[in-house]
Amino acid sequence: MKVSIIMGSDSDLPTMKDTAKTLEEFGIKYEIKILSAHRTPEELKQYIKQAEENGTEVFIAAAGGAAHLAGVIAAYTTLPVVGVPMDSPLMGFDSILSMLQMPPGIPVGVMSKGSWGAKNAGIFAAQILSLKYPELKEKLKQYKQKMASNVLEKNKNVSL
Repeated sequence: MKVSIIMGSDSDLPTMKDTAKTLEEFGIKYEIKILSAHRTPEELKQYIKQAEENGTEVFIAAAGGAAHLAGVIAAYTTLPVVGVPMDSPLMGFDSILSMLQMPPGIPVGVMSKGSWGAKNAGIFAAQILSLKYPELKEKLKQYKQKMASNVLEKNKNVSL
């Protein structure tokens, strides 16, 4: 199982480290590439084909501004594409809307912007892959149980 994390700029790396860390927690292999839908379109197209041939099963795309990266990837593959909007001059709202408004037939699963979205993209990729890899289902169950336990533990110390 392998996930390809693609971002339009190296300025997205600090945020997308949360995706990589999350995938590592679940034991999912990944690779990171910096490719732009606008500045390196031919290289992006070639990479998508190579990634599929090399076993990529889910693409995660991070981009800001016009945020066309996820949509371009979705146009070139039948594999799941998860979009993570990045901050931009319009506080990421333009990126979110760009990813959400894909034309029929070219879907992109869109997370929230920034580090929350980056982490959720990793979890969502694990959920997609768990349909094929049963060991991931168990890891996801344990992950959610641990989250619940943490909340319940914090409740013990709450008083009014």
